[in-house]
Amino acid sequence: MEKTVPELIAAISPEEWAQVPVSVLKLIEELVRRMDKIEQEVAALRTENELLKEQLARTSANSSQPPSKNSLTFKPNRKEPTGKKRGGQIGHIGHERKLYPVEVCQEVIDHYPAQCSKCGSEVSESISSQAYRHQVVEIPPVQPIITEHRFHQITCSCCGTENQASIMPEIIGKGGYGARVAAYVGLFSSQYRQSYRQIQKIMEAVFGIEMSLGTINNLRTEVSELGGSPAQQAVSGAVTDAQGYIQQQPIVGVDETGFKQRNGDGQNATKTSGWLWVAVTPLIICFQVILSRASTAAQTVLGSTFAGFITSDRCPAYNWVDIANRQICWAHLKRDFIQISERTGVSAEIGESLLVQEKLLFNLWYQFRNEQLTRSELVQAVEPIQAKFLSILTEAAELQIDGHEKTPLAKTVRTCRNLLKLEIALWLFVREEGVEPTNNAAERAIRPAVIWRRTSFGSDSAAGSEFVSRLLTVVSSLNLQERNILDFLVESISAARSGEIPPSLLP
Repeated sequence: MEKTVPELIAAISPEEWAQVPVSVLKLIEELVRRMDKIEQEVAALRTENELLKEQLARTSANSSQPPSKNSLTFKPNRKEPTGKKRGGQIGHIGHERKLYPVEVCQEVIDHYPAQCSKCGSEVSESISSQAYRHQVVEIPPVQPIITEHRFHQITCSCCGTENQASIMPEIIGKGGYGARVAAYVGLFSSQYRQSYRQIQKIMEAVFGIEMSLGTINNLRTEVSELGGSPAQQAVSGAVTDAQGYIQQQPIVGVDETGFKQRNGDGQNATKTSGWLWVAVTPLIICFQVILSRASTAAQTVLGSTFAGFITSDRCPAYNWVDIANRQICWAHLKRDFIQISERTGVSAEIGESLLVQEKLLFNLWYQFRNEQLTRSELVQAVEPIQAKFLSILTEAAELQIDGHEKTPLAKTVRTCRNLLKLEIALWLFVREEGVEPTNNAAERAIRPAVIWRRTSFGSDSAAGSEFVSRLLTVVSSLNLQERNILDFLVESISAARSGEIPPSLLP
């Protein structure tokens, strides 16, 4: 093996050094100094190169990057080919087009054969045994129902006094558009994430209703905004009740994503970064836009006295929750392990070892979910995996690194040290009924909001953020409960306008 420069210098005897001219000694010192500097720069460049390679290799499989940002060369894991032909297999129950009940058909036309296909005899309608049903569905031209109110002024023929018909607040106060029109604007803005101009075109093309962009904004505000009394709160009152419901649930999945709120109304002069928070239960999903990602924001979503279990990522905002009541998402952990395994040297070995344990763990979970294991059998089978996992993390955390080091190995060590602090929160799903090992429910719930953010670039004001939060809550919760969103919005707006109690989101 070749000797290093310091080793070669150390091998020179004092007698030999004494024979070297002073000018040569100075030259050697300068060259050694420069070589040390070059070696330091090379080491820094190697570290930087490894970090840049890791960034370039980032995908949805090894980071929180969405699939839409994957490179064209990324190939997700595919299932092994089974050898079967594509499409429905033999014995598969087919899915046919759904037929509407006969009672809702405006017209039923019966068709009968004129003669027997075998002997040619005429056949009688009275001996029909069965009929093949085929329905043609059509939408008639939509015409808006327009009601004109005229408040006349009449001059008294006796004294000449001008008499004006009383302006009725119950009519004028409802504005120029009915509850269903406002509900459609709210539906197109939320469920279908259409822009103001797109809604303007849809309302004219489909319903024959022309309206300005300002009118669309006013109708959106009416759908979302808080009224003067509890009976005039439309969807905002229902959303407030849903938030209270979430805070009383035993198990909640939570997640957050960036959501920019600009300063159009002067309420975000410091240009603070906004975050869209989501809390998920089996029947209610709540969204809130908050200008913070701190623990106080998470407490606003869950309630400061929340005592249930949560499933989340490793965001520090949830550290105020008792660690024994937390479940860290294993889908996030798997991405971290893949990223570690794609590094070189010791990091790769650590990552591969963690992935092996993760795979064993989920094999057991799938068996439990398919009722092949009982809860007690699952707990017992997971114990050696938990012990091995803890051993791997402990060994990795004990590796010596500089506190400010930015090498891939240093990142690996810091990740393992962080996981050691949360190790208790990795296994809640094993012992608690109803707790899932992943936060996929919250990830799926927040996906429409991410798409909304990418098309709208956030909101211009606090009112815009409230509209996003409330309508996402309404749409997501009603979809879970399989309730009609348009009907709910119509009922809510009609109730708010008439001073009645609006419908509830609660199941």
